[in-house]
Amino acid sequence: MAAFGSVFMPNMALATFENNQWSESQIVASDSISLHPGAHVLHYSSTCFEGLKAFRHEDGSVHVFRMDQNVERFAQSSRLLSLPEVNKEQLSQMIADIVAEYAADVPTPPGSMYIRPTHIGTEAAVGKAAAPSDSSMMYVLLSPVGDYFAGGARPLRLLLDETGQRCAPHMGMIKSGGNYASALQPTLEAKAQYQADQILFCPNGYITETGAANFLLVDGNEIITKALDSSFLHGVTRSSILQIAKDLGMTVSEREVSVEELLERAKKPGVEAMLSGTAAVLTSVGTFIYNGEDIKVGDGEIGPMAQKLRQALNDIQWGKAPDTHGWLTKIA
Repeated sequence: MAAFGSVFMPNMALATFENNQWSESQIVASDSISLHPGAHVLHYSSTCFEGLKAFRHEDGSVHVFRMDQNVERFAQSSRLLSLPEVNKEQLSQMIADIVAEYAADVPTPPGSMYIRPTHIGTEAAVGKAAAPSDSSMMYVLLSPVGDYFAGGARPLRLLLDETGQRCAPHMGMIKSGGNYASALQPTLEAKAQYQADQILFCPNGYITETGAANFLLVDGNEIITKALDSSFLHGVTRSSILQIAKDLGMTVSEREVSVEELLERAKKPGVEAMLSGTAAVLTSVGTFIYNGEDIKVGDGEIGPMAQKLRQALNDIQWGKAPDTHGWLTKIA
């Protein structure tokens, strides 16, 4: 497979908002849109997106995982960015329609069809730095993807950063391109200086998230993660992993976690740290980098609980385990 998310299906679903109403959605060529160079999105970053997946089951059927949650978060992001209000039923239908069109192209496990709904402000108005775009465009791209770790999974190295922050605190729960851009430069510096894979942003000494994933810690039968607030993204994979952990009888603790507590727990045998996200699902963290020192998490290797939770989630997605929570929407 090509690099994750770099190949797209030739058509996409699209709708536009003008004159206070949404157009009917249509299937168009993926390279067919045009924007005025003064479009609001290009100057004032009025943009948000989602990432979800469709999976092929053994019987050939195709199912989208937790579409309702992603549609809700997409609508929330749009609202918090003052973009036109999303018609959630229309967006759900757009996702279903374009996935159905390419149902035959959904890869078999361990691959999937990555789905990228996007909403952008299109009004040509560079004088609207302090006002929202009155028009917008919403589209749904598809990208067939393989296993994110096609070259083999390995434990990650995380730099603990107590001075920086991924994005403005009130913007964290919005899935907006600007949030990813703001984390990019410090992440590149961490890679160059410390050979870190990601930064775990810990403003004021308390953990939040990395540039592109939520953070979880497992200590014995307890899984610990930051409680939801506006400062970080409310990950759908995070939510799913926590529910699976509960189903397995684990104790789920959503609360503030200090760097001091994190490092203290990391030294204990059997402790695991992991990152969760749609693309990589669940990834073990083997090393924290703090004050220039490498600190192993547990034994520093890929953890058995991370593997167990990841497999349990994958089994539901691929139809190999019962969907007891109604997370799958059958498309074809």
